[in-house]
Amino acid sequence: MPHILLVEDDQAIARNLELLLRSEGFTVTRAATRGEAAQAPIGNPFDLALIDISLPDGNGFTVYTELKAVCEAPVIFLTASGDEASVVTGLNMGAADYITKPFRPRELIARIGTALRQSKRTEPAWDHCGLHVDTASGIVSKDGRELYLSALEYRLLLVFVNNPRSIITRSRLLDELWDAAGEFVNDNTLTVYIKRLREKIEDNPASPQLILTVRGTGYRLGGSDAAQ
Repeated sequence: MPHILLVEDDQAIARNLELLLRSEGFTVTRAATRGEAAQAPIGNPFDLALIDISLPDGNGFTVYTELKAVCEAPVIFLTASGDEASVVTGLNMGAADYITKPFRPRELIARIGTALRQSKRTEPAWDHCGLHVDTASGIVSKDGRELYLSALEYRLLLVFVNNPRSIITRSRLLDELWDAAGEFVNDNTLTVYIKRLREKIEDNPASPQLILTVRGTGYRLGGSDAAQ
């Protein structure tokens, strides 16, 4: 069963999270500080880490860097602020996801499942039609020029990159995205974000070549390379 490292200094939150995770079949190791987290992987490798950004002896970004030096397991940041700067910082460092406290238990479990699945299939880098996605650093560039993507736009792009041979239905995209922008993602909002992403990554957003619409179904990654 998957082993989760939980780095959270609030004892009440940590206790409730541990109970939730164990009820879902996960093995859990708790750490309350940066120092404890640094010692946790020694002789006890984990499959995913949940890291609170605010810790008494440092911050979650430092913990992330230290853990990544010894383990390639995906990381989901826990944050009480939900501010865009912190979210983008975490994702640009290569985190799999983030979730804002307070969160819905089922949402957290769903995101953990998504991160674990993606960690098994994500390649370090992806190139197609001049678009380069480096999932290790979280950097996206087009024809050598770095692009700025919001947290939700980046996650949306990763759904396509991680599923190059699949038609992605709108309902699946909604399940994958949840409320990454700090607001409820409904069908109309998804249409807006698809449009914004195309405007940033396509040569001609009016005639997209990377994210193609499949009428009545959803979307798929375009190009012969993606379909191979």
